[in-house]
Amino acid sequence: MALGLVFLPLPIYPWPSLLITGFGLFLLLQSFILRVEFTPNDLVVWQFGRELRRFPFKSWLAWRLLLPALPGVLYFREEASPHLLPILFDPITLEKQLKLRVGSLQTPKKDLIKT
Repeated sequence: MALGLVFLPLPIYPWPSLLITGFGLFLLLQSFILRVEFTPNDLVVWQFGRELRRFPFKSWLAWRLLLPALPGVLYFREEASPHLLPILFDPITLEKQLKLRVGSLQTPKKDLIKT
């Protein structure tokens, strides 16, 4: 968010500043609202202390960490649809937990893909 504000006084259009600041505000808001919990069988997303969504590991086809050095994004695909979650914590710990519980699903499971 502060990076976006640094660009504001530059003589270029304010769009880069607005985009970076807006993304920073979005991540800040998400860090207060969402919590992620790993159970033995599911990834559970909590919002304000109530369960928002449960993602069973058995239905995951693939996952990937996008831009893990930055506040990045966890992409994962279930049988039904793809999902994106902002990463606002240690990506190394997240990767270890995902490999432990789901395995290395960098490519889709061939037996779950419907042709």
